[in-house]
Amino acid sequence: MSFIVGIDGPSGTGKGTVTKRLAKKYNLLNIDTGATYRCVTLEMLRKNIQLDDEEKIAKMLQDINIEMKNIDGNLHVFLDGEDVSEEIRGKEVSQNVSQVSSIKQIRLEMAKLQRKMAQGQDTIMEGRDICTVVFPTADIKIYLDADDGERAKRRYKQNQEKGIDMSYEEVLENIRKRDKIDKEKEYGALKVAPGAHVIDSTNMSIKQVEKEISKLIDKKLKDKKKEVKIYRIRPETPWKKFVRAVVKGILYGFYRIVFRIEKINEENLPLDESTIVCANHLNIWDAVGLVVSSKRRIIFIAKEDLFNNAFLSWIGHLFDVIPIKRGMRDMEAMKRCIKCLKNGQTIGLFPEGTRRGLEKGAKVQNGAAYMALKTGVRVVPVGISGSFKPFSKVYLNYGKPLDFSQNKDKIPEKDQLNEATKQIMDNIIMLTNIGK
Repeated sequence: MSFIVGIDGPSGTGKGTVTKRLAKKYNLLNIDTGATYRCVTLEMLRKNIQLDDEEKIAKMLQDINIEMKNIDGNLHVFLDGEDVSEEIRGKEVSQNVSQVSSIKQIRLEMAKLQRKMAQGQDTIMEGRDICTVVFPTADIKIYLDADDGERAKRRYKQNQEKGIDMSYEEVLENIRKRDKIDKEKEYGALKVAPGAHVIDSTNMSIKQVEKEISKLIDKKLKDKKKEVKIYRIRPETPWKKFVRAVVKGILYGFYRIVFRIEKINEENLPLDESTIVCANHLNIWDAVGLVVSSKRRIIFIAKEDLFNNAFLSWIGHLFDVIPIKRGMRDMEAMKRCIKCLKNGQTIGLFPEGTRRGLEKGAKVQNGAAYMALKTGVRVVPVGISGSFKPFSKVYLNYGKPLDFSQNKDKIPEKDQLNEATKQIMDNIIMLTNIGK
């Protein structure tokens, strides 16, 4: 399970310096996301590519190769194999990088690159939209700020040390101009992310900023150790399989007698391929009903709070329930689900996210659509109707599998996610008409 620290903020707040220090202190991969945009800017300047030339920009993004290496404790940036660590900090690049980084086409590609760089590694990133766009589920989210005059002083001093010829007034103007552009971007604008810790470094030394962020990291790492202990998936053993089969049989008998559960068109659920089962969420009993009544082993997603209860935690581990953080995009849970699907297993979830009873206009989560589009795995919609009252009647109506494989292995666009989610929910709603 990777650990991500994201630091956002305007230019000159000390993000780069404190990121380097924290990376060394905690042995984290240091990814300077600002450097990726500076590399793109440098490449566009070298090739004389105009800001509105979408075709040339697309070709450049396809061909460009950006790498970062830690050499003798210092981060070096390579563009197509050339060390450009100093050149990308020059006057010409600094004056143009904000406009270049405002282009949505470029931001989308750089966000993909940044996520790829961090994949599977404990990472610290600094930039403008790390906590809002690139890693909105980062373990630690920081917004580092400072007075623009103080930031200009710091940047001016850095430039002097590097031999860059820019007056203090030029630096201040550059910073103010960049702040305006960064905050007004249509996509990836500079802003405080939800849940971010805001730190004003105007009157703080780098050591003080480092100490402040270190406190947050130490606490989170301590909490993460507890999470690993609680949520570690137990290995599959013959004894576990036996116990699960016994528990499943007992619970299924209970459901048939007490809730008179009836399965309709269960043949629509494939037995020989990975599948995503999506259903409406009426009651706490419906997830258990789907799991114990199905011919297939369904691995459900549930809010992590349930694992605080000893009995529910035991049941969760027995049936390999995947805990998910409520109220945020939990990419770790998403990765675990995708891994299960690639291993031929079946994932079950409720797109509504919580028990809503298919309220009109209720917000629906895009998680199922994302997994389906990303993996190409078919979605089986299930409409649950009836009442989970003793000796009433409950129907589980399985619909025909929905195919979203046309987008396999690509990062889905927002419009695609919304359309796929709507299709899934429309089918679920239609299937709930049984028994009414």
